[in-house]
Amino acid sequence: MSQFDIIVIGAGPGGYAAALLASQRGKTVALIEKEHLGGTCLNWGCIPTKLYLGATAHLEGLHAQSRLRLCSGTINMDMAALKKRKSAFVSATHKAMGCCLEKHGVTLILGRARLSGAKAVTVDDRELTFGNLVIATGSSPNWFPGMEPDHSRILDSTDLLDLEEAPESLAVIGAGAIGLEMADFWHRLGTQIHVIEAAPRIAPAEDEEIAQTLHGMLKRKKWNIVTGKRVAGLVNEGDAVLVRLEDGAEIRAAKTLVAVGRKPNTAGLCLDQAGVALSGPGWISTDEFLRAAPDIYAVGDVNGRTLLAHAAEHQGHYAVRHALGETSAPYEPGPMPGCIYGSIEVMRAGSTAAELQVAGRPVAVSRANLGANPISQAHGQAQGLVKAVWSDGVLHGVSAVGHGASHLVTLAEIMVRDGWTVETVHQHIFAHPTLDEALRDALVAPQEAL
Repeated sequence: MSQFDIIVIGAGPGGYAAALLASQRGKTVALIEKEHLGGTCLNWGCIPTKLYLGATAHLEGLHAQSRLRLCSGTINMDMAALKKRKSAFVSATHKAMGCCLEKHGVTLILGRARLSGAKAVTVDDRELTFGNLVIATGSSPNWFPGMEPDHSRILDSTDLLDLEEAPESLAVIGAGAIGLEMADFWHRLGTQIHVIEAAPRIAPAEDEEIAQTLHGMLKRKKWNIVTGKRVAGLVNEGDAVLVRLEDGAEIRAAKTLVAVGRKPNTAGLCLDQAGVALSGPGWISTDEFLRAAPDIYAVGDVNGRTLLAHAAEHQGHYAVRHALGETSAPYEPGPMPGCIYGSIEVMRAGSTAAELQVAGRPVAVSRANLGANPISQAHGQAQGLVKAVWSDGVLHGVSAVGHGASHLVTLAEIMVRDGWTVETVHQHIFAHPTLDEALRDALVAPQEAL
């Protein structure tokens, strides 16, 4: 039996961050991982998709300039080379992470973990005991009955990243960040895109006006977008997938991506051995200190709070700091930033107007169109807007949609966290020409009470 001050299960962003911080505090640490360092983010999510989007960004840029009749010609992407680069980058990052863990004295244990008591974890036949445990096992793709991937033509996001060539057409079921980003990448390579979203709008977690603006911009790219309708079933017909909607309508596509959400990776952990409670499909229930049981914390996707890599990392740091007595305050993330990436990007930090209205707060909004921004104009992509949400004269949220919108998210988070007023804006200098000026313009624009 081996004893550790802190054991972490799961080496994604949350678990990796927790293990490193605990080791830097001089604690004995074991990090248990069943598959690959980096979790979904590095291996099948954030990093591979951004490598693909980054590699093809020049295609979108050139298409924008060609629409202005400033250039012409064709460029062909080498998918085999792109896949090779993706694999090499992920492999190199695995190696770098392993070296970092070794340097900081973290014991890396490969295998499947399960709880074998209130203070014990078993990996294969090896039992480990802990002072504190951090569960950071993440989540995995989910699907509804009748939409199970066959990994041939009905695909999950991992399958789609492994395609050797662009399909003639792609039906994307689910218009959240994963679905929209994957659709954008394949659209750049010439694939006809169909998007089906059961909610009344695409990007359903975002501000309604932002989502509607995004919808219009994607329609101009000739995407077929269907909202407010559920998929009744999928049929692999051999040379195409038949997508049947609940109203009887049908869409045929060469490939179909199922991107309807995530499920927690809690199966097989034997959490009942330590009195850990679950909710819904298996999310770990946590208190205001991210504790699932005495001396046991759950961070990242697995607790179902916010399914974002940077949220997991932030929670991992907090859990260790709380376990070591460095903080006694409840966990409070503040205005969590989030983005949808691609040729048209979406970002948000803080509350939407609708969220504040539900909370009973007085609400006002102000806006700036990106058509007036010189950087958007320079890239030939001047559609979109920045929207600020106010309550009692204090900034509570910022959203944006358009070219490069993700680059605004950190400054927006700072503005919201620090409770900027219009007067605060005038205390800062915004360099010209920059996309940041659109943030300033939105904040100083006339406010409309809702």
